[in-house]
Amino acid sequence: MSDSVITPIGSINQNPSSIGLSTGYNDGSTTGKYATYLKLFSGEMIKAYESACIAKGTVQNRTLRNGKSLQFIFTGRMDAAYHTPGTPILGSGDPPVAEKTIIMDDLLVSSAFLYDLDETLAHYSLRSEISAKIGHALAEAYDKKIFRMIAKSARETSSPVTGEPGGAQINLGTTGGVPNTNDAQALVDGFFEAAALLDEKNVPSEGRFAVLSPRQYYALISSVDTNILNRDYGNSQGSMNSGDGLYEIAGISIKKSNNLPIGENHPSAVPGENNNYTGDFTNHAGLIYMRDAAAVVEGIGPQVQTTGSDVKTMYQGDVIVGRLAMGAGTLNPAAAIELVAQ
Repeated sequence: MSDSVITPIGSINQNPSSIGLSTGYNDGSTTGKYATYLKLFSGEMIKAYESACIAKGTVQNRTLRNGKSLQFIFTGRMDAAYHTPGTPILGSGDPPVAEKTIIMDDLLVSSAFLYDLDETLAHYSLRSEISAKIGHALAEAYDKKIFRMIAKSARETSSPVTGEPGGAQINLGTTGGVPNTNDAQALVDGFFEAAALLDEKNVPSEGRFAVLSPRQYYALISSVDTNILNRDYGNSQGSMNSGDGLYEIAGISIKKSNNLPIGENHPSAVPGENNNYTGDFTNHAGLIYMRDAAAVVEGIGPQVQTTGSDVKTMYQGDVIVGRLAMGAGTLNPAAAIELVAQ
């Protein structure tokens, strides 16, 4: 019994002579009571963000440091001409050049307060659930901004570079006065029309994407001939049963998302937005684009922060904050096509 020592909860195997409020609660400690909590929470938040974020990786992405905005340079096409003997070649056929600037929006945050008693009763499951919610909230805001910008890019009738083509809209039409937003054959026809338009504008075939609503996605699987289903998932019947078989149409990779601005109208900016995300998307019915259609700049990637021991003592809990600093803007309108139904 003479070898036993009194230790505060959470500080076993730590020096008992320095019993402070932070003992056993150090964020950077590998043995503290909450070291496992914080690592698990951070990992779960980023995992949820990455799994829910559809737009990330489908547009141009740059990291911003030591500045408030990022400049993107455009160069147009060059001409070729016959050389006249005896005439010097002076390099006078420089391509047209233009630029676009994307500004960083204000800091985007999603937060939650974890009460100690709730955490004790729920243990890890509570943090895991909150982490997923924070990750999904950030991913949803990220995707919504980018999808709106791709739609706005498609509505730009002229390119920043003189002589280059602008964006385009493909109307899926109506049947009996009802918009063909979810009509499978109209969507397939729209895909092939979009592929032709992109080819005519010399947009590279690599990195073409389409984003549809879940209802449009499953309408394609259930209503259109199975030759559009990806055979990598097995036979066509298995693909239809799983709902995961729809891979691409006309060389355009297909993704589904609930974050498209279908039926929405955003007439005014939200405080904190430093780029223009406004627009009337009432007739919006999906997007087809190549990665140059829009761009996103990130100053702070998805991160998690927690309050320290002082706040924990005062409020008997932790404030968990997920944060992201980003901004999105249109880039090359020739690479953007908006599906509309009207």
